[in-house]
Amino acid sequence: MSVITDLGFGMVLGFSLTIPPGPMNALIASISARSYRGGVVTGLGALSADLVLGGIVFGLYSEVHLAPVVRWVYAVGAVVMVYLGMRILRSPAEAPGEDEIGVRTFARALALGITNPFQIVWWISAGLAFAYLGGPVLFVGLFGAVALWVVAFPFAVHAGTRGHPSARRPIAVASALILFGFALYFAALAVYA
Repeated sequence: MSVITDLGFGMVLGFSLTIPPGPMNALIASISARSYRGGVVTGLGALSADLVLGGIVFGLYSEVHLAPVVRWVYAVGAVVMVYLGMRILRSPAEAPGEDEIGVRTFARALALGITNPFQIVWWISAGLAFAYLGGPVLFVGLFGAVALWVVAFPFAVHAGTRGHPSARRPIAVASALILFGFALYFAALAVYA
């Protein structure tokens, strides 16, 4: 493949990781409704989780055997999602304070990302498989797409709620419900996988 093709393919892969509705986008949306900067910080936490997972998968791919621990991956993911869903429901509808925009928000997103079974499975399957097709250029495109999403998605949510502050609470409730739904799904997988 050419450099342009690898870059483009990497961007498609990056959007395949970021755009689908899921736990991380629910968290980003709930915070972006109140603060654009907080939404971007949340997205950077998610991006950092992808860097960690990608590094682990590529550094240890020949040593990692997920089958024995898959139930624990699902169980831990479910617990983290319930915790974050509860935090979202308890958060106020007004703009967050500076402490919420900073390290705590980043840490919550990072924790959700590195315990999110969807992100883990994506890296072990698609991420690992496509690493051999394009190499480093593919991953520049992938993380470029993730970085673009980290800025664009919070902007869209925040811009949409800026003129309609009453939409913040429904977005928070919907985000929490999405997290609870994924938590139930992952809990079932932990039991029946």
